[in-house]
Amino acid sequence: MYKLTGTVKVLNPTQAISEKFSKREFVIETQDQYPQLVMFQATQDKCALLDNIQLSSQVEVSFNLRGREWTSPAGEVKYFNTLEAWRIETVGQSNTMPTGGPSAMSLNSDPIPAATASAVTSREEEDDLPF
Repeated sequence: MYKLTGTVKVLNPTQAISEKFSKREFVIETQDQYPQLVMFQATQDKCALLDNIQLSSQVEVSFNLRGREWTSPAGEVKYFNTLEAWRIETVGQSNTMPTGGPSAMSLNSDPIPAATASAVTSREEEDDLPF
């Protein structure tokens, strides 16, 4: 899995290649010292990920690198690479867990009552195991 962040430069419509296969290509421009224009494709149900993306949006694309071999009718062998997008998020909008982890979500908001805490401590003192 790879990730790349950049600005959406091209957003093509979904193409129906066959009854069972559709794809949608898009290009983002990286923000490196020497910006690169990188083309990705989304396939099948992932095409819908681009429905809410606008041109000039800052996005982070999670993708897989795919490669394949093709032999022409003349017998010439060629190799192709595809960057297959599977998650596209607008920068700054993420549906992930807060950066602080579970504690940031206040899962342990109730402190341990004093009686329970002392019971735990006394059980630990009775345990004579070295670990």
